[in-house]
Amino acid sequence: MNNLYPLKFEPILKKILWGGDQICPFKGITPIEKGVGESWEVSHVKDNVSTVSNGSLKGKSLDELINTYGASLLGKHNIERFGNKFPLLIKFIAANDDLSIQVHPNDTLAKVRHNSFGKTEMWYVIKAKPGAGLYSGFSKKIDAEKYVELVKNNTFTDVLQHYEVKEGDVFFLPAGRVHAIGAGTFIAEIQQTSDITYRIYDYNRKDASGKGRELHTELAKDAIDYTVESDYRTHYKDELNQASELVSCKYFTTNLLHINEKTERNLKNLDSFVVYICMQGKLSLTDNNGNKTDVHQGESILIPADTETVFFVPSEECKLLETFVI
Repeated sequence: MNNLYPLKFEPILKKILWGGDQICPFKGITPIEKGVGESWEVSHVKDNVSTVSNGSLKGKSLDELINTYGASLLGKHNIERFGNKFPLLIKFIAANDDLSIQVHPNDTLAKVRHNSFGKTEMWYVIKAKPGAGLYSGFSKKIDAEKYVELVKNNTFTDVLQHYEVKEGDVFFLPAGRVHAIGAGTFIAEIQQTSDITYRIYDYNRKDASGKGRELHTELAKDAIDYTVESDYRTHYKDELNQASELVSCKYFTTNLLHINEKTERNLKNLDSFVVYICMQGKLSLTDNNGNKTDVHQGESILIPADTETVFFVPSEECKLLETFVI
């Protein structure tokens, strides 16, 4: 059996109607493919399982790794909690057009309806064109009956909270929160392993044959959390060469590492894999076993749970998202 080491995966590029040309240059992929809306960086979703791209395990699927290495890869607690399932889906999303307004079911509803995890997620804005924005949550109180009426009247956006966004903005989206990414927004998304989305509203758009996309009005009605909050944006302090916590929930914890000097991360007591997503710069990463890997902007790397320490040596100023499950 090969020993584990920091793992990279082949990106799963998704060509989508609203895709553009930002993802390939950001990741350093040539030739540049047009119409790519998403890059699935680490995935255990059925029919979209990631494959290792580096080292002696190159070509092995994430499924094979979990079945072979179990707790050494995921952590004992995660194996007990999720079985042989990688609990997170890591993506880049670049919207060249407004995405539909959506909601995701929670664990209870998703289990009953789809035998699946629910979908709590977070967004980190990597880039945003001037005036680009997104929807997160309600701006005024409504109920399920009013929701159906607003969707039918094409006025649903009137009750949603809209934010203009810039690089570094963070939004936490627990299952049940209505949301949508706007045109010109490029984000990193961390979410539960689930591909269940209820499409609420699609701006009455039609395809080439004059048909609109399917809406899930009734399914969404019971999945929506109608609570109104005063602010849906996550506020944090970006401190150089410190770990800044962005999100901490039962599904994942995510920190921002903004570094320009050698940095050590002690992972010994986590009992979890860690995923690092490089959003700016390039660096070398070395673990306590001497495994060394270069990482650059647009790459994601999975650190196995049995790793005790990682050392980062940036060659320029770097920003990383650090995510684990505890």
